[in-house]
Amino acid sequence: MRLFVAIGFNDAVRSRLTALRDELNSVSERGRFTRPENIHLTLAFLGECDDTRTEAAKAAMDRTIFRPFEMTIDRIGRFRKDGGDIWWAGVRMNDGLFELHRDLTAALSSAGFEMEKRRYDAHVTLGREVRADAEQRNIAAFGQIIDRMDLMSSERIGGELTYTRIYERRAAP
Repeated sequence: MRLFVAIGFNDAVRSRLTALRDELNSVSERGRFTRPENIHLTLAFLGECDDTRTEAAKAAMDRTIFRPFEMTIDRIGRFRKDGGDIWWAGVRMNDGLFELHRDLTAALSSAGFEMEKRRYDAHVTLGREVRADAEQRNIAAFGQIIDRMDLMSSERIGGELTYTRIYERRAAP
């Protein structure tokens, strides 16, 4: 299975993110836009995992202690790519998110997972391979309290990329 650890969103935040995606789509020549049910914030990408590695990922998540924290989305931006840009909604970094990411990736690394070396840039992907007449900008901030992280599988079902939660880890009260 192809796995990653993510933060999901409540209906209100998912709706706001979907509206931002739709606004981007309306000014785009082309692109592959994230389906609403797949909208998430990736904490760590794990890649292909067998049953043993899946259990190791769950154990690493269980060793990661975190408290609920507020997550705020406050801007729209892009990573420029030759074949079309990746457009995203930017997440304001805060101590809760930073500590969760740091502690989770340390636990995963000690369990034998190869973690990305680059700086963590918290964002929610809205579209890939996008050619759009749009500008990066700040937006009216919105967000939610984060009290759960999920181990997700990624697979194509009926030709559509589908993410499925296979494990969850709740924040400490």
